[in-house]
Amino acid sequence: MANEYEVTYLLRPNLEEAEADQRADAIAKSLKSNGGKVVNVERLGKKRLAYEMRDVREGIYVVMRFRSEAAAAKELERQLGLNEDVLRALLIRLDKQALEAEKVAAAAPPAAPPVAPFVSPPQE
Repeated sequence: MANEYEVTYLLRPNLEEAEADQRADAIAKSLKSNGGKVVNVERLGKKRLAYEMRDVREGIYVVMRFRSEAAAAKELERQLGLNEDVLRALLIRLDKQALEAEKVAAAAPPAAPPVAPFVSPPQE
């Protein structure tokens, strides 16, 4: 049975935008070749890291949601660990209840912004 996963990974900051896109596409393609289905890929761009990692202070963040069997997700995690352009990766299996809550929240109309009470200016 296919589960839904999310992987967040950091690419080296010295990659050009086109190179970073190629790496993200290659990672998605390798998942597809193992039987996974990519739901969406969100490229968050270059951001400063909370702490230095491998003498690097910035990284290009990419978040990918996908559906696959556990073996394909494990293989993706292994490949990310071997990829020299990937500084760090975090793979999580998404909880079914959290996915349902996310769908309900997306379907609900947006909440109206809070209205500040009117305070009349002081009388002089």
